[in-house]
Amino acid sequence: MQTETIERDYERAAKSEINNVTHQRCMVAYEFARDYIQGKTVLDIGCGNGYGTAILAKEAREVTGVDYNKATVEANIVRYQDLLNVRFVQAKVPPLPFETDSVEAITSFQFIEHLHQRREFLKEAFRVLKPKGVLLLTTPNVKRTLARNPFHVHEYTFAEMEAEIAAVFHRYELFGLSGNDRVEAYYEKNAEWVRKVMRWDVLGLHKILPATLLTKPYNLITHLMRQRLKESVAHTTEITVADFQVVNTDLDKALDIYVVAYKI
Repeated sequence: MQTETIERDYERAAKSEINNVTHQRCMVAYEFARDYIQGKTVLDIGCGNGYGTAILAKEAREVTGVDYNKATVEANIVRYQDLLNVRFVQAKVPPLPFETDSVEAITSFQFIEHLHQRREFLKEAFRVLKPKGVLLLTTPNVKRTLARNPFHVHEYTFAEMEAEIAAVFHRYELFGLSGNDRVEAYYEKNAEWVRKVMRWDVLGLHKILPATLLTKPYNLITHLMRQRLKESVAHTTEITVADFQVVNTDLDKALDIYVVAYKI
C-alpha cells in the first residue's frame, strides 16, 4: 500500500493501511458502476490516482480519466501505460473539454462537493453524454458529517441532491452507499475522536475560517486520528468492498449519496 501523505493541498482517497476504510468506500462506487459501463466510452471525472479508472477499463471500451492536477495526470500516464484503452487528460472542470454527445457514460465519484460551479458541471455532463448516456455520481451525505471538511465547498442532503439533479436530468435514481456493522463500528469510533477534537474549538472557528487556513491542520488531525483508529479498531485494515452495499432504503443513514442519471 502507498504511504499516507500528510502535507497536501488536495483530497485523495490514498491506498494505505490507515486510510483503508475510506479507500474501500471509494472502490465500492467503481465496482457498482461496472454493470453500467460495459463496452462503453467513459469519462472518469476527478479520477485522482487512477485506480478507479483502471477498474472501469476492465469493462469499458475506452476510458478517459480527467484530473486538474498536472503531476497526478503525468504519473497516471506512466502508471497505467499498459492499459491500451485508457488515457488521462488534465483539465479544470467545468467546463468539460469534450464534444457534445461524445461519450456514453460519465463517472464522477466524491468530486462534485469540491466544486463552486456544481450546476454548471451537471449541465456539462449532460451536454457531452450521448442520448441514453448515463451519469454515475457519488458525494458524501451531509447528515453523516460531523465537522467541516475544508476541501469541500458544499455537501448535500438527499433532498438537495435530487433537486440539483432534477434541474438538469429528467430520469434519475438516488441510492445510498452504506456499510455493515463492521463499517459502522469504525465510523462510530471515528465520531468519538471527532467530538473530542471539536471540544477544543469552543468558538466554532472551523466553521468560519477560510478553508486555506484549515487544510494543513485538517490533514494532520485526520492523519493522526486514522492512525489511532487503526490501532483501536482491530478490523480497520480487514474491511473490503464486501462490507459496503448500495441500497435504496434508510437513505438518510447512508454514508454517501449515489446518483444514477440518464440523458433522454
